[in-house]
Amino acid sequence: MTFDLCVLLFVIMIVNYEPKLDYSDVLIVPKTSEVKSRKDVSLTVETAFKCGSKWSGVPIMTANMSTVSTHEMALALSEYEMVTCLRKGGEYYVTFATAYPEKEKYVSLTLGLDADSKLFVDTATIKDPTFVCVDVANGYMIEFHNFIKKVRDKWPTSILIAGNVVTQEGVEELSKAGADLVKVGIGSGSMCLTRRVAGVGYPQLSAVIECAETAAALGIGIVSDGGIVHPGDFAKSFVAGSAFVMAGGVFAGHDECGGEIRHSNNNASLTMLHYGMSSKTANERYNGGLKDYRASEGRTVEVPYRGSVHHTVQEILGGLRSACSYVGAFNLPDLYSRGTMVKVNRTINTIFENHEI
Repeated sequence: MTFDLCVLLFVIMIVNYEPKLDYSDVLIVPKTSEVKSRKDVSLTVETAFKCGSKWSGVPIMTANMSTVSTHEMALALSEYEMVTCLRKGGEYYVTFATAYPEKEKYVSLTLGLDADSKLFVDTATIKDPTFVCVDVANGYMIEFHNFIKKVRDKWPTSILIAGNVVTQEGVEELSKAGADLVKVGIGSGSMCLTRRVAGVGYPQLSAVIECAETAAALGIGIVSDGGIVHPGDFAKSFVAGSAFVMAGGVFAGHDECGGEIRHSNNNASLTMLHYGMSSKTANERYNGGLKDYRASEGRTVEVPYRGSVHHTVQEILGGLRSACSYVGAFNLPDLYSRGTMVKVNRTINTIFENHEI
């Protein structure tokens, strides 16, 4: 492919100079509150979707990562009415739904654009799953839009999650294809290297705010996927307009992840393997290796072993209740309607960050 130099001289580079924000750029502003205790806050919501289905539970999801979203994780999180987007694979979902039909409303079937996913859609005889998550790194592909339409036709009453995108245009296209929830986030995840490798992405908080506005006008919702570092980031995401918040790294390193516990630093600490689904490790395990036409866009790391996920869930839900109490919200819809945020230069005092025991 060649370029005419004269043509290049007339190319205009467009840059949006409006400041865009991540969770670390803001804090939630407290206000007069009638909430007497965190225990008075309810985190359970009942949501009606464009497909006609309703769902009740706590709108937090695990990302569909092999090192996180296991059957064991699903059983643990279902106790809190939270959703586990099971790792990709139709049979992995079927095995769980068959063994634990009473828990099925708290898991999602996860598919991609791979041959196995397409075959599953063509041949599966299961009734409409509560959730179907169709996940690709680039949600702007027309092939992806067409596949979403096919999944919508296959399971008309399933709550269909599709992504990822980060712009209003992306939300509109996936809504037209049949999505009830659009997954928002490119490059924001702890295991994602897309911003470094491809130079593509969008600051997560601004992506959520802008995409949520468009989604609301279309009668659908968004799932904010990635960017969560601290429990308080869940609250910021709900204030920004997320219908659901999805996280991966937050849930890594626990017993329920099902991975091998390793000894590191001369056996002084315990770790677990964690990797992104676009990493070299994931490609070698599930796709026969990294193809010669692509680069790895995911990390492989050892994360500290953290025991049971129940302790982490308590931190997340406790933090959400606390955020609600600070702004006078008795539930998550109140948090959205009452919550406001202020842009800051620093959110956390880190003087003793490395001295905690």
